[in-house]
Amino acid sequence: MEKNAAKQNLLFLLYVFLIFCFFIISFILIANEMSRNKLAAFDNQVIGAVQSQISPVLTDVMLTFTFLGSVKWLTFAVLAGTLFLFIKRKWSLGIFFVLSSGVGSLFNVLLKNIFKRQRPDLHRLITETSYSFPSGHSMGSFIFYGAIAYIILHYARKKSAKTFGIVLMALFILFIGISRIYLGVHYPSDVVGGYTAGGAWLSICIIGFRYYEHRRKL
Repeated sequence: MEKNAAKQNLLFLLYVFLIFCFFIISFILIANEMSRNKLAAFDNQVIGAVQSQISPVLTDVMLTFTFLGSVKWLTFAVLAGTLFLFIKRKWSLGIFFVLSSGVGSLFNVLLKNIFKRQRPDLHRLITETSYSFPSGHSMGSFIFYGAIAYIILHYARKKSAKTFGIVLMALFILFIGISRIYLGVHYPSDVVGGYTAGGAWLSICIIGFRYYEHRRKL
C-alpha cells in the first residue's frame, strides 16, 4: 500500500515537473520574442478585438475582474485563506498558500525590473505606473486561484465539486487577464507572460509542498 502511494506521488510530481517545463519554456520564448519586437502584430490584433467591445456595462464587469486580481484583494484573500487553513490545523498547506503568492509577487516585481517594458499607450481606461511585462495581475491571479484549484483538486471529495471549483478558478484567471487588455494597461503578451511565469512558480511550489508532505509521512 505504501509503495503504491509512493509511486502515485512520484508520478504526480513528474506530471507537475513536465508542466513546469512547459511554462518556463513558454515564458522564455515569449520574453525572447517580446525583446525582439516580434509580438507587435499579435498584440495589436488582440487589443483591437478586445477593445472594440468597450461599453459602460462591460467596463464595470472588467473593473470587477481586475479588482479580483489586484494586490489589495489578493493580499487580503491570501491572509484570510491562510488564517482559515491554520484554524483547520492545515499548517503546511497554509504555509504553501501564503508563500506561493507572497514570494510570487516579489518574483513578479523582479521580472518587471529586468524587462522594463513600458505599458501600451493606446486607449487606457485606468492608470497604472509600474512596468508592463509580465502582467502582475495575470501572474498573481494564476498563482492564487491556481493554488485554490490545487487545494480543491486534492481535498474535495466529490468529483463534481472538483470539476466546478477548477473550472471556476480557471475562468477567474482568464477574465482577469482579459480585463487588463480591455482596460488598456497591458499588452496581450504581458498577460500570457504573466500566466506562464505564474504557472512555472506555482508548479515549483506544488512540487515542494508534495515532496515535504511525502517526506513527513515516511
